[in-house]
Amino acid sequence: MSLASFDLALWGNNPIVCRLVAVALAAVLLTPPALASEAVSDVNLRVVTLGVNARGEALVSYVRENGQPRHVLVWGAINGLPPTADVPQVHFNWDYAGGWRKHHDGSYWKRFKNACQPYDGPYLPFLVTACKAPDGTYWAVQGWQRKLPHRGVDPWIPAQSAWRFDVSHWSGDLAQLELYADWAFGGEAQGIFGRLMYAGAAVHGFGTTKNGVPTDSYGRGLYIDTFDSAYGPGWKRETSIVFRNPTGAFCYSFWPTNDVSLPGHPSRPAGDGTRYRISVVGPGVTPDLMAETDGVGKYDANNPHDVEFEHRQLQLFDQVTAGDKFCATQH
Repeated sequence: MSLASFDLALWGNNPIVCRLVAVALAAVLLTPPALASEAVSDVNLRVVTLGVNARGEALVSYVRENGQPRHVLVWGAINGLPPTADVPQVHFNWDYAGGWRKHHDGSYWKRFKNACQPYDGPYLPFLVTACKAPDGTYWAVQGWQRKLPHRGVDPWIPAQSAWRFDVSHWSGDLAQLELYADWAFGGEAQGIFGRLMYAGAAVHGFGTTKNGVPTDSYGRGLYIDTFDSAYGPGWKRETSIVFRNPTGAFCYSFWPTNDVSLPGHPSRPAGDGTRYRISVVGPGVTPDLMAETDGVGKYDANNPHDVEFEHRQLQLFDQVTAGDKFCATQH
């Protein structure tokens, strides 16, 4: 049976000020690290293939940026654990020597007996390749651009535009990602909110750095994109933040900024878009997720439709973010 494959081409007192400060504190101005399903150390891979044998090992092969092939053996983890401060999250073992580290056999990858069947699992965003293992579990490789600069600014160094690739292994249901749009602060700004749940538990970490980067393997970042916004046509990266402890919820509103993660801290307009998208690294070693929703446009207090819609969204906001002290201040 041939390996599943994919060839990736270069693919004070002023209330408004107080709210902006709150937004700045909530937003992670430096992109969270790749605490993913788990990420391959190389980037911008080409000719990616995936095989799984009867021993529960996966072999991910690809061509690196320098044109050299690489064969990576992956094993030892499935699904994910609910957040527990004193128990580490599950993680893979990686052998970048194609089997030498695990089996002390430099030719192991050549004799690897792929037994993976065609993929028949749930839809996955960013899918590169996936298959169904002999034991009925699923493996996948997903690839996307996680390090894009904030506020719709074009990348200025190669690492920011790099495609990063995550390997996942799971059985059963995926994590549930929710995304909703609304207005914030009586219609002064557009906003989004939502949450991430897995196996009935909220997904969150137990700490962040001063820049908001997760400090443990349970923390998960979400990457916010805006479509056809003041930044220009198409999808543009707005920012990246984290799901909050203990609710697994997030809330964010769009304001003009001077983002400290950008050179010179330039003034950038509010990133209001016609659509919004969030991309999320999967809990444990489960697949990455993505959700989209329509934007809400400018609020009109004289429009009964807007008033009714915002009333419903406020109720939903309170339900989704219940128990979160920060989000309770954002409407």
